[in-house]
Amino acid sequence: MPSFRTSHVVNHTPEQMFDLVADVESYPQFVPLCQALRVRRRLGGAEGAEIVVAEMEVGYKAIRERFTSRVTLERAERRINVEYVDGPFSHLENVWRFDDAGDGRCRVEFYIAYEFRNRMLATLMGSMFDAAFRKFASAFETRADQIFRPA
Repeated sequence: MPSFRTSHVVNHTPEQMFDLVADVESYPQFVPLCQALRVRRRLGGAEGAEIVVAEMEVGYKAIRERFTSRVTLERAERRINVEYVDGPFSHLENVWRFDDAGDGRCRVEFYIAYEFRNRMLATLMGSMFDAAFRKFASAFETRADQIFRPA
């Protein structure tokens, strides 16, 4: 099963980075392959967590796919868990952690693992998804630089 993990320090606070990743409605503006995103519902979770059920449309050239995921926002733990609900994958798991690195900086840990349900789709989109997922963390850092740094 393809997976990717990265950990690096960014020049933004854990709260800023958490808020940026939690703002799923903004993903079509900067996340690789994300063509559209619709929040289906928001729910309260255990211990103050918020749960967002969202449908994302991803695409490249003529290929478009939609999938639904459950995003659990655990602000107190500075953690965001993404669980697969429905779509072209047989498995999708994504975890973000935001740890204080001192001096207004944050260590961002990003992990994603996925597997397509259909072999043909895996062949068509697998390498492109792999490349895009490897760019996810840097796309969020670039977006944070645009939003949180004064002009």
